[in-house]
Amino acid sequence: MERQIGLALITVSFLATSYLGVLDATVVNWGVFIPLLLVGAIGIGFVQWAKRKRAGETDRIASDLTVVEESLQNLVRTVSDLDARKGEIHTYDMRHRIDELLLDDLNRFVDSRESITHAYGLQAYADVMSHFAGGERYLNRVWSASADGYIDEVNAYLTRAHEQFEIALGRITALKDGASA
Repeated sequence: MERQIGLALITVSFLATSYLGVLDATVVNWGVFIPLLLVGAIGIGFVQWAKRKRAGETDRIASDLTVVEESLQNLVRTVSDLDARKGEIHTYDMRHRIDELLLDDLNRFVDSRESITHAYGLQAYADVMSHFAGGERYLNRVWSASADGYIDEVNAYLTRAHEQFEIALGRITALKDGASA
C-alpha cells in the first residue's frame, strides 16, 4: 500500500510540475512549484520505505520457514522416539511426556505457520496444515487415552501422529526444494 501511495505522489508531482512549467515559460511560480517537488520527494520516501519494509518481511518469512521446518523435524524425531519406546513408557505417563517433549515445538510451529502462505501460497499451506493438524489431533487423542489408561489407543494413535507429522515435513521439504530449484 505504501508503494502505491508513493508512486501516486510521484506521479502527481511530476504531472503538476510539468504542467506549471508549460503554462508560462518565462515565469516560475516558486510558491507552488517547490511544494509540488516536495510532494514528489515524499512519494520517493514512501517507495523506499515500502522497499525496506518488504525486505524485512522477506527476512522474517525466511526465518519463520526455518522455524516451521525445524519444529516439524523435532516433532517427527520425538514422536518417532516415543512411538518406538511406547512399550517402555507407562500408559498414564505418556501424556506427561507429550507435554514435556512436544509442546514447545507445537507452539513454535503454530506461531510461524503463516509464513507458508506468504512463501508458497494458500494451497501449499493447506497441504501442510492438513497433515500437521492430523498429527496434532492424534497427539490429543494419545494424551486423552493416556489420562484414561487406554493402552491400545495410546499405541495406535501415537503411530498415526508420527505418520502425519512425517508427511507434513515431507511437504515442507518438497516446497523448499522446489523453491530453491
